[in-house]
Amino acid sequence: MEYIKNKFFQVATRQAAEYINLRNNYSDVVLANITIGDVMSGMKGIPSLITDTSKLDAQEGIRYRGLSIPELQQKLPCICGEQEPLPEGLFYLMLIGEAPKMDDVRNLSKDWAIRSNVPQHVFDVIEALPKSARPMAQFSTAILSMATESFFQNAHRVGVHKKYYWDTIYEDVMNLIARLPRIAAYIYRRIYHNDNHIDPDPRLDWAANLAHMMGHNSNEVKRLLRLYMVIHADHEGGNITAHTAHLVASGLSNPYYAYAAAMLGLAGPLHGYANQDTINWLYDMIDELGTDEPAEKDITKYCRKTIREGRVIPGYGHAVLQKTDPRFTVQKDFADKYIKNDKMVNIVNTLYKVVPGILQATGKVRNPWPNVDAYSGVLLSHYGIKEHTFYTVLFGVSRALGVLAAMIHDRVYGFPIERPSSYPLQWYKDVAEGKITPKIK
Repeated sequence: MEYIKNKFFQVATRQAAEYINLRNNYSDVVLANITIGDVMSGMKGIPSLITDTSKLDAQEGIRYRGLSIPELQQKLPCICGEQEPLPEGLFYLMLIGEAPKMDDVRNLSKDWAIRSNVPQHVFDVIEALPKSARPMAQFSTAILSMATESFFQNAHRVGVHKKYYWDTIYEDVMNLIARLPRIAAYIYRRIYHNDNHIDPDPRLDWAANLAHMMGHNSNEVKRLLRLYMVIHADHEGGNITAHTAHLVASGLSNPYYAYAAAMLGLAGPLHGYANQDTINWLYDMIDELGTDEPAEKDITKYCRKTIREGRVIPGYGHAVLQKTDPRFTVQKDFADKYIKNDKMVNIVNTLYKVVPGILQATGKVRNPWPNVDAYSGVLLSHYGIKEHTFYTVLFGVSRALGVLAAMIHDRVYGFPIERPSSYPLQWYKDVAEGKITPKIK
């Protein structure tokens, strides 16, 4: 058995035993009281999933296997002389639960390079779509078309025992993650660079190879994409991307089906498309103000106008967080360290000074602080990746690391199909008015 796969199997065997013990002996332990408000607010904050890869705390922000982003920068392997961890190291951490050594990361990079060959029919499927098709439509379609390669799907059809499901899920996940940069870069060069494609370089790490295939070969862009892939990699299990993949895979759909579905969720304006909304809003502000160096008072005036018009300020607020997103902070630190006198970066920094106070003054905003999207677009744009409609695809490449690592865990635990109950609106009205007493398992 391959080195990393074998190490995961040893860890997963212990985890599966813990899961079975909890399920069999502690099923009656009460976790939460569910209210009508909980149901009607999207079930936010209700504990109903198991996700080992990361946890989002309202006050602390995201932690990957217990480690904050600054701790990742200290404990995960980096390219010599740099601070940004390699995404391979984060995947290893999320999969196995311990920080890797540099040899572990090199092993994973090599494994993904070997697995990265994309079948020709995937490119044929992409080419069958018009170039005017949205990048996320092309990306999700390409992922779906790779289901012909699914080891899990073939194993299930011939009747493999369910305790071995994780084995072929692992193979599918590793193949899918390995191929995503090639697919994303192909779509990028197809749409924006006249089909002038660039072959992969197996000597490069996963994120650097994506930059190379996109045509951005500077060390600066490679450094940025390593940061981008790490901070977008996971956000616990309840976000649309992760939950969609978990839900679809719970029906034993293969990872290609499940992740293609997740990418359709990521494409929505309230999820991954927000990074495009943010950069578009910034350019709209610049156009209306007539300058790319607006004064603080003019930025403040435009923000207040946005609120009066019933619109949101993109890049601010979060469904869970109640503080500045640590992913925003690490990007600001990156900009402070590497970027000097960029006009768009200066605008984003000014927004950070004025927007929280404006939102707090409305008395309606629970979290007035910036999230990851407030900075990501201007960093990409600064380094020459100016094609805003592609930003969500980059998000999708990154998010595969956490979502697909969790999918392997799901099959180790043997999770059942996800099937919550639902009731008509009248039922909730009757409960609220005391006409019936709910009997919920």
